Amino acid sequence: MKNLFFPIALALLIGGCASPSAPLDTSKTYQVEWIGERPLIDRSHLTVTFDKDGRAHGHGGCNRWFASYQLEGQNLSFSHAGATRMACAPALMEQENRFFQALDAVQRWDLGEHGELRLWPQEGQPIKLFAGEARRTN
Repeated sequence: MKNLFFPIALALLIGGCASPSAPLDTSKTYQVEWIGERPLIDRSHLTVTFDKDGRAHGHGGCNRWFASYQLEGQNLSFSHAGATRMACAPALMEQENRFFQALDAVQRWDLGEHGELRLWPQEGQPIKLFAGEARRTN
């Protein structure tokens, strides 16, 4: 039981700090961990950085990507993402395409119970991102 105390206390502390009314932090690079109902392929690396001027960019797992975004309170949307044109393994390309499709569908954002940034489509599961170093959650 003692071994569970620290992780549970930490989760509660982080969850308590993750107010959905806090503004979207545009000073961080976020690591994508989940796209909808699926986690990322092991060792793949997807990122999202929000610039203050309404531009977003990052790494899609294979290619660098960029898009503009509109942010009004909890509402968030992206323009269709542009990207470099490198080819990678088919599984990485499929994951990157799912990521770009998910970005196209984003309508709002919030913070989850573990401090993760969640980008929500109208229907379905969100893209889940963490600030800084990537973490795996189930």
